[in-house]
Amino acid sequence: MSNPITSTLTADQQKATGDALQGTVVDLIDLSLIAKQAHWNVIGKNFRSVHLALDELVTAARDFTDEAAERATAIGVSPDGRASTVSAQSGAKGIGEGWTSDEDIINVVVENLAAIIERLRARIAATEDTDPVTQDLLIAITARLEQLHWMWQAQVA
Repeated sequence: MSNPITSTLTADQQKATGDALQGTVVDLIDLSLIAKQAHWNVIGKNFRSVHLALDELVTAARDFTDEAAERATAIGVSPDGRASTVSAQSGAKGIGEGWTSDEDIINVVVENLAAIIERLRARIAATEDTDPVTQDLLIAITARLEQLHWMWQAQVA
């Protein structure tokens, strides 16, 4: 089945917008996995607050992943969230293995959020002329991730 969902976008608009959404899906899936890994392995005197904040980050990343994937589907682009695709295409910085101090977890989260926000801002620019509806979605996702980025930084400021 080649393309059962049609779009009101031109082929070029659909391609550029679909690429932006696919990149967003991949980055957000990886962010949710990084945050879950951190959630399971955080230790330290601020364990509880960091542990709970990680749940908030996972929920946001998963919700935004679904929104971006469903937007891709709505414009006739099949989203790809397979592990191999996420591994190959994510722009997140990742996380190490094993028990990790709360302060190190905070720094990892800040670093990953910054990397993903940078890529989202490029996608916002790329969708300005191709699809303002998608651009609006990417702006909303970026705004929330920037808020979380600030909150995570404030924990070690």
